[in-house]
Amino acid sequence: MADALELQARSLLSAAAVRARAGEMFEIGLNGGLTHFTIDLDRMDGVADAVVAVTRKAYPTLEIPFHARWRHFVLGGVDRWARLADAASWPDRAARARAEFDLAIVSVLLDAGAGAAWRYRDAVTGQSVGRSEGLAIASLDMFASGLFSHDPRAPFRTDADVLARLPLAALTSAFQVSDANPLLGVEGRTDLLRRLGKLVAERADVFGSHDTPRPGGLFDHIAAQAKGGAVPAPAILTAVLNQLGPIWPSRLELAGIPLGDCWHHPAIKANDSTESLVPLHKLSQWLSYSLIEPLQRAGFDVTDIDGLTGLAEYRNGGLFVDHEVLRLRDAADAERAHAVDSLLVVEWRALTVALLDRLAELVRAKLGRTPETLPLASILEGGTWAAGRAIAFARRPDGSPPLKVISDGTVF
Repeated sequence: MADALELQARSLLSAAAVRARAGEMFEIGLNGGLTHFTIDLDRMDGVADAVVAVTRKAYPTLEIPFHARWRHFVLGGVDRWARLADAASWPDRAARARAEFDLAIVSVLLDAGAGAAWRYRDAVTGQSVGRSEGLAIASLDMFASGLFSHDPRAPFRTDADVLARLPLAALTSAFQVSDANPLLGVEGRTDLLRRLGKLVAERADVFGSHDTPRPGGLFDHIAAQAKGGAVPAPAILTAVLNQLGPIWPSRLELAGIPLGDCWHHPAIKANDSTESLVPLHKLSQWLSYSLIEPLQRAGFDVTDIDGLTGLAEYRNGGLFVDHEVLRLRDAADAERAHAVDSLLVVEWRALTVALLDRLAELVRAKLGRTPETLPLASILEGGTWAAGRAIAFARRPDGSPPLKVISDGTVF
């Protein structure tokens, strides 16, 4: 019985489960069965027009990269990481890929909401950069300076033993935090990196097959599963969820397996122990999207990129609320703050995933593209995230999302 339970739990650690459960939530919503939202698909064409407009403006040739952490390392038109990596001497392509996995994993884990006040002063341009872009440049500077390496001669690495005992003061200083420049959740970020270090050190079989234990060892773990040089994108997510899952603050577990970004909703039916469970895996999927390019640079063919799903976060979700595809049953809910495990937030996030698939079809039709020439990862980048941010600023001076979510910094 335990084996069956474990299989059921592991089934939720997949992109397919995210898509399937989101689809169920969408069908229930279309039939008027949700507690907090109704769905108006007649307004989807207008959303597609808005996404096409911001996409054409940002990428006039429609050569659109993937939505990934690497985009945030470009500042003032200069790709900071590419400049460093291209100038370094790597013994082989796998060595660079390990470093890029090291960087992407740490940078994404440090990327919880920064708060509106915090800024990072970039030493190169003198610019003060806030939010996700500021966190990205800060994390790249930490990595490039060797903050996470145990070898002063080899800064471009993240070592498990260094992470496991990372001092809070080191991160506070590196993020330029002060009373005048407060950053939300520095303690939580430090704790997450320490947990990552301890986990990686304990799992040398996964993270230390070609080097001392480092998060970048996940590259070798994924590469070993390649068939004919091909790696399906959903397999990247499965590796991220199964190998890194234990670092997250404890939430739901099934058969002793932490389920990560997975929540309860009573409308979701199943004939097993996964009944009522809604997996979303937003941060892990964003990390997975960010691991595609290092694998490609190392010579692997990453297939089934659309096997991953859209991201259930507030810019994509806000796009559908602000364009009134999703309407609150109770308008007063727009004024209240909602816990991340509330039915309202679980409905909103699952509906976002389902609607992004449908929106992608409309956007491709308008641009004359196919899933192969315009994968969902590029539509998110072109497109939906920027359009969600644009309408948020058009509707509200501070650009805040249309719904208020109380987050612990590990979901969005």
